[in-house]
Amino acid sequence: MKAKKIITIVVTALASAMVVFSGVMKLMGSDEVVATMSKMGVADHTVTLGLMEIGFTALFLYPKTMKMGFILLTCYFAGALATELSHASPLNAITPLALIWIAAFLRDKYIFLPSEELAVK
Repeated sequence: MKAKKIITIVVTALASAMVVFSGVMKLMGSDEVVATMSKMGVADHTVTLGLMEIGFTALFLYPKTMKMGFILLTCYFAGALATELSHASPLNAITPLALIWIAAFLRDKYIFLPSEELAVK
């Protein structure tokens, strides 16, 4: 049981750190980030997207709002993935999306599975 808790913390921290780092890079206006966002046609929204990443991650980390944060992060990175696919760009959104899903499952498996109450009915 202790190993599962450690793995959960590590995966959650890794996923969250990746997303927050990405958000901070957008807020700082890194040249590489601005160039990439310009190619995608969303350079005008870089600060907003960075704030969304950080805010959604905060919701994901807080236990009472974890499910909402999970939904918002999933939607955000699904949109990022769709944008990357439509512009033939490297698929950078897959890694954080996969880690978010793994972390969410480790933290609360009922996000993906029916709860015991629902299964009985």
